[in-house]
Amino acid sequence: MPEAYNKTFLTIDQQIAKLKSRLLPIDDDADASAKLEHYGYYRLSGYWHCLRKFDLLSGAALDDFREGTTLSHAIELLEFDCRLRAAFQGAAEKIEIALRVQIAILLGAQDPWAHRQPDKLYSGFTSRIDPRTGTIPYNEWISKLDQHEARSKEQFAVHFREKYLQPPPIWVSIELWDFGMLSRLIGGLTVTDQKALGQKYGLARRELLPSWVRSINHIRNVAAHHSRLWNRSPADQPVPPKAGELPELDHLANDNFALVRLYGIAAPMQYLLRQIDPSAASEWAEKLKLLMPEFPAIPGVPVTQTGFPTGWEQLALWN
Repeated sequence: MPEAYNKTFLTIDQQIAKLKSRLLPIDDDADASAKLEHYGYYRLSGYWHCLRKFDLLSGAALDDFREGTTLSHAIELLEFDCRLRAAFQGAAEKIEIALRVQIAILLGAQDPWAHRQPDKLYSGFTSRIDPRTGTIPYNEWISKLDQHEARSKEQFAVHFREKYLQPPPIWVSIELWDFGMLSRLIGGLTVTDQKALGQKYGLARRELLPSWVRSINHIRNVAAHHSRLWNRSPADQPVPPKAGELPELDHLANDNFALVRLYGIAAPMQYLLRQIDPSAASEWAEKLKLLMPEFPAIPGVPVTQTGFPTGWEQLALWN
């Protein structure tokens, strides 16, 4: 049962005192005060969680910090995570733009307003009530689409509203969508269109691309909202390729830990980038190869908690 929230407000000095009472060494109160004012106690708590002691029986985190850990460790981890988010955001952007182009071509060839015609989409998306929300997904999607098209201040959107009676065709409209809208429409395509879209990226199994795009959208949202990324177990995990299905991703087949951590999404992202733009894939691979060794040296907190396996940078996928 939920309980009433009863924690009281703490000043910066009280926050420092609380950390000291939990055995976190702080030698310079002024510096700690500046860091807490800059980053915020609650945001930093997500990064010092892994620095706390754990009950060996229950696995629950205890209040006290492990010996040898410092406030600087949490700050270094936060700053590494900031650089990591930027890297993932940049890669996700390239994938999103490429997908926009392919969706516009795929549906635009059928009808300029195919995205507004339920008979050209998957019936489960356009007519089946989602038991989790009690609504039809397509109805929610169209409502959001109408809002984007009606409210956009983009010059091309304003021009289109002023000049034409119809809503924008797919190749115009899609430039107003966010990644979530794009992801939902890919999931709502017909089986035939999902197969055709997947084949553009060398994916024979229809289920792979919609799943990967949902996961990339999730990670992109985490990064865009400045949330902790480095050791996240994504709520929306991608469908893994089967052994032998995509040789570059075979190393994921039996690595369950990598699959449920950040690397489980990084690898499909790199695969897609190699299909979309090999030079962009090489650039992202080099960026990660330079970034991952910058993971801070913290007792009991290895870089492998990201799910990036030892020797990942030597794999064919990243070279």
